[in-house]
Amino acid sequence: MLSGVYTVPSESPRPRPDYAPNPAQLSPYAKVIDMTSAAALPSRFRLVPMRPRDPGEEGRAASSLELFFDLVFVIAVSIAASHLHDTVTAGHLGEGLAKYLMIFFAIWWAWMNFTWFATSFDTDDWLYRVMTIVQMGGVLILAAGIGPVFADENFLILIIGYILMRVVMIAQWLRASLHAGRARRATVIYACGIGIVQVLWVAWMIIDDRMMSTLVFLILVLAEVAIPVIAEARGTTPWHPEHITERYGCFTIIVLGESMLASANAVFGAFEDSEDIVSLVSLGVLSLIVTAAMWWIYFWPPHHRAIGGLGGSLAYGYGHYAIFAAAGAFSAGVGIEVDSQLGNSAIDPDLATFMVSVPIAVFVLGVWMLAIRPSAGGVVNAIVPICAVLVLCDPLIPIPTFLTTFFMVIIVITLVGASPKGDKSSTGAEVRA
Repeated sequence: MLSGVYTVPSESPRPRPDYAPNPAQLSPYAKVIDMTSAAALPSRFRLVPMRPRDPGEEGRAASSLELFFDLVFVIAVSIAASHLHDTVTAGHLGEGLAKYLMIFFAIWWAWMNFTWFATSFDTDDWLYRVMTIVQMGGVLILAAGIGPVFADENFLILIIGYILMRVVMIAQWLRASLHAGRARRATVIYACGIGIVQVLWVAWMIIDDRMMSTLVFLILVLAEVAIPVIAEARGTTPWHPEHITERYGCFTIIVLGESMLASANAVFGAFEDSEDIVSLVSLGVLSLIVTAAMWWIYFWPPHHRAIGGLGGSLAYGYGHYAIFAAAGAFSAGVGIEVDSQLGNSAIDPDLATFMVSVPIAVFVLGVWMLAIRPSAGGVVNAIVPICAVLVLCDPLIPIPTFLTTFFMVIIVITLVGASPKGDKSSTGAEVRA
């Protein structure tokens, strides 16, 4: 039976309410998925058929499994940021940044692929949970491989962890293909594309020439990010705008929390080695204010409006690489600034300050471009990017992060006086701002 109405029997562990989708908002595949047949019932193995989720499901929020999944990624981000701090403090700025960005791609891409798959096909049955936990094990293996990458450019353990996560995703996509309806072609392309690229990652490890290795790495990165573009162009999978943006918001909070913890540990750990307690306390207070401002800026706009179509969704998802990487690098920057104040850093003090201000500028500009700009008026769209750029002037004064804090506060004050376009609580003056 063909139906345009999505329903799931009450026996499903993730009940979905009856929903009549708007044909103008949903992809054509939605019209031919039969969610009322007996096949939707759990099988004798207590498995729920992996059918496309309703992209208009009311009240859908991040599940406890998804939040649990995020925690292991924060472990990897924390370890990567810690090694970035150690490498830059030792005077190897370029090397540290290059390795951090390479490693962060593996972290971010594996997280993003799971997140977008989950918004489309999450069944929350026991097999889905087990396979997700296996992916978490892959993240921990990847995290264990971060140290060898920074120490002697040994990617073996990291690649093993990454491939394990990706192999699990292949299995998930193949399972989804069994009941995906018109989205089946996309699910098969995802599975085949991921599999081919993983074979190429294994081959990449045997390249000895450094320049060639870097070039092939970039090519493989392009191959990875091209898979969703190709798959979605040939058979759209559904995504839930509020759910997917909530997932990004949850990960942002966790990464900012990790940055706050690392910054606090760096400041607290320096108390015993420094007689200038006032400067350390000032740095700690300013770091708290800046982190709070980053949170405020990120959650001001309605993010779900940024992913109304395929192009917007890809830009939003891919753009978060810079946002997440910057948030993770911010904690490393505070630690580098502390070491610079103590005289324990081999890099120039101005570069140490830039290690704080540059991640913040990248974070703010990224959020502005992806989410704030379409939802704000002229005043906000002028002040936010200008202040983000002015953050880079921080090394001009002798008080670390003071200018950064000042301009971040200016941005927050501006946002407090304005409301996003379409906000029912906003006044005409607020919208114009």
